[in-house]
Amino acid sequence: MSYRENERKKAAKVRGELFRDPGNGIFFNKKRDFVLQDPTLNLWAGIREDAINYFERNQISWWMGQDKNEPTGHLLSSQIACVNHLFFVRQRKDIASAILKKISNKIKEAVLVDDGFVEFEVIGKDNYLNEKTHTRGANCTSVDAVMVGKKDNESNVLILIEWKYTEEYREENKYIPQRYNIYDKLMDHFESPITIRDFEAFYYEPFYQLMRQTLLGWMMVNAREYQCDEYLHLHIIPKQNTELRDRVTSPKLSGKNMSEAWESVLKEPERYLVISPDEFLSPVATCKDTKSILSYLQERYWKDS
Repeated sequence: MSYRENERKKAAKVRGELFRDPGNGIFFNKKRDFVLQDPTLNLWAGIREDAINYFERNQISWWMGQDKNEPTGHLLSSQIACVNHLFFVRQRKDIASAILKKISNKIKEAVLVDDGFVEFEVIGKDNYLNEKTHTRGANCTSVDAVMVGKKDNESNVLILIEWKYTEEYREENKYIPQRYNIYDKLMDHFESPITIRDFEAFYYEPFYQLMRQTLLGWMMVNAREYQCDEYLHLHIIPKQNTELRDRVTSPKLSGKNMSEAWESVLKEPERYLVISPDEFLSPVATCKDTKSILSYLQERYWKDS
């Protein structure tokens, strides 16, 4: 059984206990047992109202929401998973700092990014990649979340966070003019963070997204956004999702798994890290007043069915 199917069955099993919702919400015009009828219940109660307000006041689109200001009811949404895992960190410097210090021993504390310590659906202040649109959460290159850490030398490091849940990809070539006319020239720049010049290799998901996010991080640091002089690119993927972690979808890339293939094309592979959600948030257990959120995440996402 695939990880996606396993999580779908688990979601249906815990739906009544965690959400008190009968399911069979509408997704692509059909009733689905893994879609809530009340989509707002897809967010943990401790963040629900604040998260919805944050997306609305920042004009961020929810993935596949029935209403533009409402989250999706789909229980396997990675956007929802990201918000459930990270939104509570926004107002907790102690938690944000503990998480970042585990990621890099150069970081001494987290610093504010907008009005909190985590910013969602980040696209950069300017349209650095010269894409056709520049809208948070829709139709342009973005990262699910950003954090910033202050280093011992008082400079900042930009933490790009891409959150995956049940995603998996097949070998599908996306190398078409509408795309390569935008990104190939950026990869060909002499300071590009990407080494190989057979650019078609990067137009297979998830490498297509990784390529664009890497270029975005590089350009944001060049522009000194958040006063950062370097970046780290985190790929948050459940360790059980071997369909994503272990598959190399691009026939032009080599490696025993996705991360090894991606690291092989980076000038500085140490800037990329794959980590599971529970490992990423493991420092939270040492922080006060976190029992309820950790119990929720354990029950909904982390435990095996």
